[in-house]
Amino acid sequence: MTKVKMDGNGITEGVIRKQLMRFFFPIVLGTFFQQLYNTVDAVIVGNFVGKEALAAVGGATGTIINLLVGFFVGLSSGASVVISQYYGAKKPEEASLAVHTAVALGIAAGVFMTIVGVLFSPWALEAMGTPADIMDYAVLYIRIYFGGVIFSLVYNVGSGILRAVGDSRRPLYFLIVCCAVNLVLDLLFVAVFRWGVGGAAMATLISQAVSAGLVLLSLTRTTEMYRLTIRKIRFHGTILKNMICIGFPAGMQSVMSSISNILIQSSINTLGTDTVAAWTAYGKIDGLFWMVMGAFGVAITTFAGQNFGAQKYDRVRKSIRTCMLMAFAAAVGMSGIVLLAGRYVLMLFTSDEGVIEIGLRAMWIMAPFYFTYVVTEILAGAVRGMGDALIPMLMSCLGLCVLRVVWILTVVPHYGTLESIIIGYPIAWATTSLMFLVYYLQGGWLKRCKKKAGHPDTVG
Repeated sequence: MTKVKMDGNGITEGVIRKQLMRFFFPIVLGTFFQQLYNTVDAVIVGNFVGKEALAAVGGATGTIINLLVGFFVGLSSGASVVISQYYGAKKPEEASLAVHTAVALGIAAGVFMTIVGVLFSPWALEAMGTPADIMDYAVLYIRIYFGGVIFSLVYNVGSGILRAVGDSRRPLYFLIVCCAVNLVLDLLFVAVFRWGVGGAAMATLISQAVSAGLVLLSLTRTTEMYRLTIRKIRFHGTILKNMICIGFPAGMQSVMSSISNILIQSSINTLGTDTVAAWTAYGKIDGLFWMVMGAFGVAITTFAGQNFGAQKYDRVRKSIRTCMLMAFAAAVGMSGIVLLAGRYVLMLFTSDEGVIEIGLRAMWIMAPFYFTYVVTEILAGAVRGMGDALIPMLMSCLGLCVLRVVWILTVVPHYGTLESIIIGYPIAWATTSLMFLVYYLQGGWLKRCKKKAGHPDTVG
């Protein structure tokens, strides 16, 4: 008989602030290492191959990867929500079916994405106006990356399952291991063997395979209700439908955001290789903020999902308030760190003073306004965790995507500078956060979530 330990993770019991912090820190450390092994490619390639290679492993290739992989990560968030709700509601059979459906989804999406990425990415790079001097590098990197993208998707599904049941530590340990593997292989393939961007891509692929293997091993060896049995991996219709209903809006939100980023990247590409390299390097620094906010988003999604499943609505509200305050403090702190240390971090990627100066210009426009995004991340994660995914997606797409596209198409052509391109980011963050704040305070989202889940419409 399956061993079940329902509240050992403390999510539905205990002091909210302490439990949030205990859950949050492994997530943020995990995303730090994820960001680190992505950044290692850029640092080593930028120093051992040159600024053209640095531009190739970020820039347009990163935007295309984020478009396809980001859609799946958003889609798979529906699986995490469903699993967390079943786990909080103490429904082991449904939780097990959801686990096997989620892994099947990751495998199927990986095969599909490999085909699409390998065949169509070169066309997409050309359509985005990738500079000619980095095109060959970019095509090589992105084709190798998508050749092994299934490992990334399987890891994301597996780590999402673990976090959905309150285990944020093992995904951290797995990422530390794969980060170390990536660093060693990057140095070996790029610095020693001189394989260039192809070596960096191979190092990333192998390290992702290691992380996928570790997360699958942990799921197959557990005695808990979320145990994975390889022969049981298949789709279960009703559960798959629920996952897609919750996850598809999040996936489309990611796609819309990536499309707006593609337009922004295309505009940046017209400013030359130095600007593309600077934007790539700053993007790695900027990624530190997004990893922290993403960790808060995952934490509140899991907290809201499990407590909603347990019908502890007051605890849901308290966790949202607590998480919001923590995220605001983190955003202000991150702004200070980025602005104070930005030049020195940029120097890790390149010694080209022109590239560094362009990166600093971008930094002083973006970093002071990080706090304006906090409300969007926390409230979107919370209501999505309770199953209300469509309206948050529509608001995010309108504010974070459509507004940026309109900005690029109407304002940027009149100026054509780096500043005119990226000032649209903080404008979009503030606008979207305001919409989410109004949406949350009017309160109808909770009634919709209760009705959808079949919960009694009781007060609180």
